Amino acid sequence: METSELLKKVRKIEITTRGLTKQVFAGEYHSAFKGRGMAFSEVREYQFGDDVRNIDWNVTARFGKPYIKIFDEERELTVTLLIDLSGSGEFGTQVQLKRELITHVAAVLAFSAIQNNDKVGVIFFTDKIEKFIPPKKGKSHILRIIRELIEFQPEHKETNIAEALRFFANAIKKRSTAFLISDFIDKNELSQALRIAKYKHDLIALRVFDKRETEIPAIGFVRMKDAESGKYLWVDTSNKKVRETYKKSQLTANKYLTELFKKSGIDYASISTSEDFVKPLMEMFKKRGIRS
Repeated sequence: METSELLKKVRKIEITTRGLTKQVFAGEYHSAFKGRGMAFSEVREYQFGDDVRNIDWNVTARFGKPYIKIFDEERELTVTLLIDLSGSGEFGTQVQLKRELITHVAAVLAFSAIQNNDKVGVIFFTDKIEKFIPPKKGKSHILRIIRELIEFQPEHKETNIAEALRFFANAIKKRSTAFLISDFIDKNELSQALRIAKYKHDLIALRVFDKRETEIPAIGFVRMKDAESGKYLWVDTSNKKVRETYKKSQLTANKYLTELFKKSGIDYASISTSEDFVKPLMEMFKKRGIRS
């Protein structure tokens, strides 16, 4: 890609996503993530309306009247974006490709993080770790991440999310908030890696998808290619049984994934290539904010 064209794309994404961050996501991001880490500050006498769960019983016993612990919000978080760059991301039959959607979602999250004075790091993965950008602050760092999202070409095509989660758990020692952004088309076992990552970090799953991954139109014989394995297959899409069988298998896979996230205690959102990603992200943020 020409340098001038790349800079134009970076600038366009920056303008769009920074606007969304300031106008829409700023408050929701803060309430969903910033209040989750608290550091002890001091004790003071209990006042009407204080949360009784914060009473310091040792100090209360010493002075004969109730005292509570005061906590300050830990202002700085480390945010890690785990981004799936496998071959299936180059698919999209609606408004955009899945990889383009991933780029915009990641950019919004990155700008939301630096607006709240957080560090941001990125792990690009396929079935291997393609690139690791350590967490840092600042606009120039975020613009570098966006450039890489647009321009980076992975060496591999297949997917191994568990491998990415293992690398993440080893590379980021301090507890962080992590967004795993993927279509989750992965044949490898995932449950153990999810549980381990969730135990060490605050992990959120963002699943991107295209509606044609569950519904095939009746357009006759079609030669289809698996973007990750490179294999071709002829499919008779005019056969109703073929379409129904395919749809059922995909719905079963999606249901399994949803149940896996729930069992692992992981917040998640599903984002379609045909819809605005703002709504599902906002709904997820608000749910977390209510629980904080």
